[in-house]
Amino acid sequence: MTQRLWAIIPAAGTGSRFSGAMPKQYTPLSGRTVIEHSAAPLFAEAQISAVLFALHPNDEHFATLAISGHPRARSVVGGKERADSVEMALLTLHGEASDADWVLVHDAARPCLKPVDLSSLIKNTMAKQRGGLLAAPIVDTVKRGTDNNDVQETLDRSRLWRALTPQLFRYGELLSSLRYCREQSLPVTDEASAIEHCGGKVHLVPGSAANIKVTYPEDLVLAEFYLQAPLSKDVAQ
Repeated sequence: MTQRLWAIIPAAGTGSRFSGAMPKQYTPLSGRTVIEHSAAPLFAEAQISAVLFALHPNDEHFATLAISGHPRARSVVGGKERADSVEMALLTLHGEASDADWVLVHDAARPCLKPVDLSSLIKNTMAKQRGGLLAAPIVDTVKRGTDNNDVQETLDRSRLWRALTPQLFRYGELLSSLRYCREQSLPVTDEASAIEHCGGKVHLVPGSAANIKVTYPEDLVLAEFYLQAPLSKDVAQ
């Protein structure tokens, strides 16, 4: 049986830390919105059958974007938390996706994904036949602090990574893991953490540190720099 590849962009958040006039995913960036840049590499990947955008129930912005009319774009209702949105999007694929299919989840506010990294994630994950995520080795010195913000210890960074997106897992495994974590009230900060809670193995696929997440207004300046850099031109096409 042919394994299909699906993509989900959870975009139901309101961007409380961003403090902008609108959700950060709809903020203008280099002639487009943040979410349009984030979605562009996914639409450019021919293996992806559909890109599901999990939106806030009262979202009034997405329908105004050109990507909403893309033949492989689907809008679905998201939830309060990221994990809720991903689970709800997965449920809309019930009966269409098989447990053996692959689902790629990418942040709506991560606009600098390089197509070469996306291809690497898909290739490596499918070759190993187990879930994986893009990640970047931590290069800064990392401190553990106390409640009073004093340094408690310096951590060994040699095996520490920053988790990026996309993250790629089997449809059935991801859905069951998210459901289990919700029922057990376990913290889920990304899809990999849900898999880990259920004892699953997750592979780290090295990706570019330029694949930043827009969290604060100042992040837009850095994102614009990366998008305009020569090696990033293909991301914005």
